[in-house]
Amino acid sequence: MLKSLKTTKLISIAVLSAVLFGCATPTGPVKTESTSISLISAPLTSAQYLAKAKAEKNQQLRQRYLLLAAHAMINSGDDSTAEQLLNSMKATLLPINELQAEYQYLTARVLKMQSRYGEAIKVLNYPANWQLAKWQWVSYYQLKAQLYQERNQPIEEVRQLSYLSQYLPTSQANEVNDTIWRTLQPLSEETLKRFSTDSDDSIFAGWLQLAYLTKRYAVDPNQLVSQLSRWQQQNPSHPATRKLPTDLENALNAKPYRPRNIAVLLPLTGARANIANPVKQGIMSSYLTQNDKDVTFTFYDTAQDPKAAYNKAVAAGAEFIIGPLLPNSVAALQTNDASIKQATGNNEKIIPQLFLNTAKNPSSNKDTFYFALSPSDEANDAANRLFKDGIKIPLILASNDKMGHNMADSFNKTWQALTHTPAEIHYYDAGDKMKVTVQKALGVIDSKERIAALKRVLNLSLKADFRSRRDIDAIYMLSASHDLALLKPFIDVNFSVFAQPVPLYASSRSHLKDGGREADEELNNLTISDIPWLIRPDSDTRTVSQLWPTWSNSQKRLYSMGYDAVDLVDKLAQMRALPGYQLNGLSGTLSVNDKGIINRQLSWGRYQRGNLKPLPSK
Repeated sequence: MLKSLKTTKLISIAVLSAVLFGCATPTGPVKTESTSISLISAPLTSAQYLAKAKAEKNQQLRQRYLLLAAHAMINSGDDSTAEQLLNSMKATLLPINELQAEYQYLTARVLKMQSRYGEAIKVLNYPANWQLAKWQWVSYYQLKAQLYQERNQPIEEVRQLSYLSQYLPTSQANEVNDTIWRTLQPLSEETLKRFSTDSDDSIFAGWLQLAYLTKRYAVDPNQLVSQLSRWQQQNPSHPATRKLPTDLENALNAKPYRPRNIAVLLPLTGARANIANPVKQGIMSSYLTQNDKDVTFTFYDTAQDPKAAYNKAVAAGAEFIIGPLLPNSVAALQTNDASIKQATGNNEKIIPQLFLNTAKNPSSNKDTFYFALSPSDEANDAANRLFKDGIKIPLILASNDKMGHNMADSFNKTWQALTHTPAEIHYYDAGDKMKVTVQKALGVIDSKERIAALKRVLNLSLKADFRSRRDIDAIYMLSASHDLALLKPFIDVNFSVFAQPVPLYASSRSHLKDGGREADEELNNLTISDIPWLIRPDSDTRTVSQLWPTWSNSQKRLYSMGYDAVDLVDKLAQMRALPGYQLNGLSGTLSVNDKGIINRQLSWGRYQRGNLKPLPSK
């Protein structure tokens, strides 16, 4: 149950440079004159190295100058010429380990520049028995880690980083070890367990075992301490035995909240009471499930004055506050510092609080948290999912309203952070305009216009099928369920017979409530996100449906948020200290960032033969 904010980071360029040149002095015997030209760096221009190679009669020295020339070309961004030079050397390259290694390394760098990451990994394959200087092994593992990161293969990235750290001085090794730990945080418990039995490399396996144990036992600090002690005894020489990751140490030292008197701030009356009721029911269900008679919950109505409701809770001795729910109520408390503090003489006692919505300016208070069912956060999560699925060029079809624009903007922001490329977005309006938007987005209108123009020029009656675009490899629909009923058929019929239909994704907005088998069959092959509770219904889901048969999916999501809010209370302090700590809740896989914001990772399912089938997490 661990997760970091999903940004896998490699060592910064500055640190990489320090690593490379800090370890640049090769170990071993002094080189003879014929091998004295270092390949560590290429400070001269490629033209200078080529001139030296042309004048050199010694074959090994000439090849060293040519490799340095290729290195200089790569440094200047000229991958095409570097590739030609390296190809010309391939047949005559001397069977000297240092030269062979540098040739592989430079070839892989060229392929990386060309985004041919898979080919680069195949090329970069040093035999374990090669006798090389330390700097060459550093460069090798560093580049392989980067390539696996580009291919979104975190397990292999960590494997290469674990090798890399063993060649570095302590301070730089600690930087790499921190990167290893951050990279492991987003991985699921099942994935970590599956790869943690690698017997070929105890350091690599030890990292995965540590991440698994932390994820598995984070919910129980005493058990976690016991498991970590056992792990350290079994791995006495592991880097993390000498120094635990900083956030893990912080989590072990974090004091969990143990409130006995919990106040809940909700709009219990007025027009918004129907929104708050599912949240209230979720809170009560979670409380009854926990069956802790020492804890009391008291509800306060924020419909008229959220500040007054807060003050009543404080006066009644609240030790933890859940809510308020509505954005304006959250803003009312956020703008008044006194509303989140209880004056006690000359001291100020901070009452821990879990807001049930977001804030424009989150408090820096370490005891303040924010939990929301944010459509924008769902779009962020979707961008990560499509990226993990290997999608390169998604097309976004979003409703032309505030929610559609907000979700599309959030998706695009995350997508650009992941790929450095903006997503293509098209906004549709309801009715006949929806069909036109789909045809424009898929290039169908342009195709039909070209066919019509050709007919006019040739003055012939031609039979020609339109062609749709082939460059996109997925479509993500940000539409309400009633729009999806038209939008998906429009997409289906506007893919030409010459193009392979691409995967279709949709947000929870499109999730039908008990649409029936016939309706669901129309959605076959559609991949959709939603809270785990609705993707994987269980007996509790069915019980809630029986108790409140008129509830929509939106109300069920609010119920799940209320249920999870109670479950979060005694875990929030540790979750904030350990970004990788995950809670598998009804509303998603939950984690907390350093600003106290609850991040939700949703579940995904795919319609197959009229049924929504859950997909494995990634």
